[in-house]
Amino acid sequence: MSKTNTKPIAFVRDAMLAEQTPPVLASGPLAWVKRNLFDGVFNSILTLVAIYFVYLIVSGAFPWFYNGVWSTNSLAECREILQGKTGGCFSVLTERWPQLLFGFKYPSEEYWRPTVAFFALFFAAAPVLFNKLPRKMLIITAIFPLVAFWLIWGGSLIVPVMVALGLIVGYVVFTKLEYQSFAMGLIGGILATVIFWSFMGYVTEPLSDVLALEPVPSRDMGGFMLNFILGVVCVSLSLPLGIMLALGRQSDMLIIKWICVVFIEFIRGVPLITLLFVANVVLGYFLPPGSNFDLILRVIIMITMFSAAYIAEVVRGGLAALPKGQAEAAGSLGLDYAQSMRLIILPQALKISIPGIVNVAVGLFKDTVLVSVISMFDLVGMIRGPILASTEWNGVYWELWLAAVLFFFPICYGISQYSQWLERQLATGHR
Repeated sequence: MSKTNTKPIAFVRDAMLAEQTPPVLASGPLAWVKRNLFDGVFNSILTLVAIYFVYLIVSGAFPWFYNGVWSTNSLAECREILQGKTGGCFSVLTERWPQLLFGFKYPSEEYWRPTVAFFALFFAAAPVLFNKLPRKMLIITAIFPLVAFWLIWGGSLIVPVMVALGLIVGYVVFTKLEYQSFAMGLIGGILATVIFWSFMGYVTEPLSDVLALEPVPSRDMGGFMLNFILGVVCVSLSLPLGIMLALGRQSDMLIIKWICVVFIEFIRGVPLITLLFVANVVLGYFLPPGSNFDLILRVIIMITMFSAAYIAEVVRGGLAALPKGQAEAAGSLGLDYAQSMRLIILPQALKISIPGIVNVAVGLFKDTVLVSVISMFDLVGMIRGPILASTEWNGVYWELWLAAVLFFFPICYGISQYSQWLERQLATGHR
């Protein structure tokens, strides 16, 4: 028998293998837990200790929430129902929620007005916060401040209409004179606006009752509404003012530079509470006798100045981080100072400055509770003043301060999350 020589035949697969699920510890929730909570001995010990403390907090707080009372008229009635058991007296929130939101003087039948202004804010802010929306929606953003003022403070609709028309006239004059000189356009626009308002003030006086809402004076504002008004207005005003201060501090004109330097360093060296006392007491001595300068307006001016000084330093850091070649490239394209700043320098500097600006904005929004020390009944002022001073609820603390946390935390956390999203959207240099 002859032995046949056989050669091995190579195997070539003619079909792909079916996909298999990855190991349990390689992806999914268990992989996340292993990677973030039990990655090594030290992290595992810290995780177990943290879980133990969370258990202690939850087990201690659960009866307080579970046995909570929501339908009594006083703390004494809550204690009668609890009969010594651990439980929160949340009835203070169900009974006093209008005061926590709107203060104790704002007319109850007019609560719909600040509520409408609050929800309209989201539609007005959306075109500014999200650049994928149509640019035509910026008209809503421009109209919103005037409409919100009319809704919250009341009065005739003619006033915000005249303010809007005056701003339009000033902008038209500015665009006509901007090509000759930016400063000339700015001065001309301001003068045109002031002249228009002065003239129309006499013309529209007979129409003061047209579409008029019940006027609500500033001293009747209170609750979280006051904190929200101060936070939104002061953040919106301090950002452009801070940018101008940062540009002025880097200016080659010594007078402008030193004015900005002195302003920034002085404001940053003074506590905010001192500025609020100045707004409440000292500022009245510099006004003509018999003049009535609105207290909320005075507080807005001081808080805006305070936050603008900090934003100016944040923006100055962003400007300093840019290479000089950016300004030189803008000059080589034939752009003047205003155009290069608006189109090239500031967009890049503001992108770098986003974390610092958001930090100032969140701190500013929380610092609005300091107005309670000058006898303004914001959310904290309402809790420390009329609510705790009443005989029905004297002794209720944790429930009210928990409500204050629930008012402030979602807004501050939302601002933080939006800033992180915006950073990811603008991270063009890392794609």
